[in-house]
Amino acid sequence: MRRNISTILILVGFFVTIWSGYEWWSQKSVATFNPKKAEAVAVNWNDTKKEETLNKEVLKTSVISRSMESYNFETGEQIGELTIPKLGYLYPIYWGTDDETLKLGVGMYDTDYTTVPAKAAHTALAGHRDTVFDGLDQLEKGDRLYLKVGDVSYEYQIRKTWITDEHDRSVIVKKNTPTLTLTTCYPFDFLGSAPDRYIIEASLIQMEET
Repeated sequence: MRRNISTILILVGFFVTIWSGYEWWSQKSVATFNPKKAEAVAVNWNDTKKEETLNKEVLKTSVISRSMESYNFETGEQIGELTIPKLGYLYPIYWGTDDETLKLGVGMYDTDYTTVPAKAAHTALAGHRDTVFDGLDQLEKGDRLYLKVGDVSYEYQIRKTWITDEHDRSVIVKKNTPTLTLTTCYPFDFLGSAPDRYIIEASLIQMEET
C-alpha cells in the first residue's frame, strides 16, 4: 500500500514538473528572438546619445495622436509590438495586466494614470521576469525601445532604471511628458514570488506612421 502511494506521489510530481516546464516554455516562446529583424527597426538603434523628448503639446494636436482620440480595447486583445534591438527580441503587446493576459505576452496597463502612447502621456508595460522580460536588466540608460501600436511606431530612449519594492505606488502615476515605463519582478533569478520590482523609464523621442 505504501509503495503504491509513493509511486502515485512520484508520478504526480513528475507530471506537475512537466506541466510547469511546458507552461514556462509556452510563455517564454511568445517573444520572438530575431536580432536581425529587431535591429532592422531603425538604423540608429544602438546610438545611446541623449535625444530630446518630443513636445507633448505638439504631439497632442498631431494627426497621429488625433487618430486615437477614442479607443476601446478588450482585455487580452493584442494591440501592438515592442521591439528591443539590444536584446534582439520582439514582444507581442496585449491590453491589460491580469494573470491570463500576461501569460500571452507583454501587458499594457489600463489605469486612470496610464494610456496608449498616442495620448502623449504615460504608457506602462508589464511582463514576467522569467519569461518575456528575462534579461531586461541588461538594458542601460540611452538604449532605445520601439513600440508599435496600430499604424504608428514610437521610439523611446531609456532615461533611468531602478529597483523598488512591490508596494511602491510612485511608479504607475500620471506623467507630464510622453513616457514609457517597463515593469517586472525582481530579482530575476528569485525562486517563488519575487519581493521587488525592476523599473525602466524611457522618454518618447520620435514617432511616425508606418
